[in-house]
Amino acid sequence: MKFQRLKSIDIFRGICMVWMISTHLIDWWLRSEYYWLHSVTVMIFDPFGASGFLFISGVSIALSYRNKLRKVKLDEDFTLRTVRITYLIRALIILIIALIYNSFIALSLMDPSWIWTWFVLLTAAISLFIAWPLLKTSKLLRIVIGCGFWIANPIIISILLPYEGTLSLNGILFHIFYSGMGLEPILVFFPFFLFGTVIGDTLFDVYQMDPSENGFRKTFGYKYLGPTIGIGSILIIFGVFFEYPNFLRRESFSWVFYSLGIDIVFISLLLSLETFEILKTKKSYKLFFYYSYYSLTIFLAHNILHFLFLEQLDLMNIWLFTLLTFIFMTIILRIIYKKWRGSASLKAQIGKLGSGITRKIEERSNKNVDKITTS
Repeated sequence: MKFQRLKSIDIFRGICMVWMISTHLIDWWLRSEYYWLHSVTVMIFDPFGASGFLFISGVSIALSYRNKLRKVKLDEDFTLRTVRITYLIRALIILIIALIYNSFIALSLMDPSWIWTWFVLLTAAISLFIAWPLLKTSKLLRIVIGCGFWIANPIIISILLPYEGTLSLNGILFHIFYSGMGLEPILVFFPFFLFGTVIGDTLFDVYQMDPSENGFRKTFGYKYLGPTIGIGSILIIFGVFFEYPNFLRRESFSWVFYSLGIDIVFISLLLSLETFEILKTKKSYKLFFYYSYYSLTIFLAHNILHFLFLEQLDLMNIWLFTLLTFIFMTIILRIIYKKWRGSASLKAQIGKLGSGITRKIEERSNKNVDKITTS
């Protein structure tokens, strides 16, 4: 059975994009005396920011990977080598885009060190590379590795932090692992991606049964919904009460578990609404679908809004202008989707480019093999 597209994933990713753009607009446009509002909103909603985006990216990657593995078994012309090359090329393209994006920021700040800074694009690209060999491993091992990252992180940062800004080995290591403190350093945020692959694998196993079959909802309930809601709730409770109220401090040990719990519970609730047809996704998910489908395009393009109302808005009009911006942006995205669809989606174009380069590599490899066998 062909794995159906889960609209809940688009909704989740779209919500993450809306939140990330919102927090940027508030950060850019709010007058400095009201900056506490940005801090408060981040404390409340940040599980749907970069952590949520990387988490749902991991879910999507795992589903795509498992689908391709099944295609390898069914199509003799489609090999695991093809899957590997395509995956790594796409990761490389995203890495190049991330470094170009960072380079523009470095130029604007006249500081070349910003070329290697953990904005979410760079974190996503490196996460893709690290995750590739782990996709073949068991879910349990990935969970252990993810928890290991989070346990090791406070130890590593306590060792390296005193050397921040120095040219010593520890100073260089600090820059590699933590450049851009307060952003999305790999040791903190890669586990969200990795745990997302665990959820993706679980969903793939559950959806081997046709959703239209009798008994699917029961299977979904006890194989996925019950365990994930339970585990997610435990993570939330642990995060809140461990070193309370540290769960509100971004990147803290309790925050990562709290945020992961929120992400797991939220995607599970969305999937249950979709599975039990409580949410009529065919009509209601379109708004967030645009922000999911054009996520990379939006992330790069929304930076032009930086100077529109730079530090000019107060507590009242920030909400009005943010809402108007999203209304205008949504209208534009809808027009673009109707007219150009995938042609305007960087994410879709990266997929096509990766597949095209892979075909060229495979063709060249096959020609070399033919030459060797005929010589």
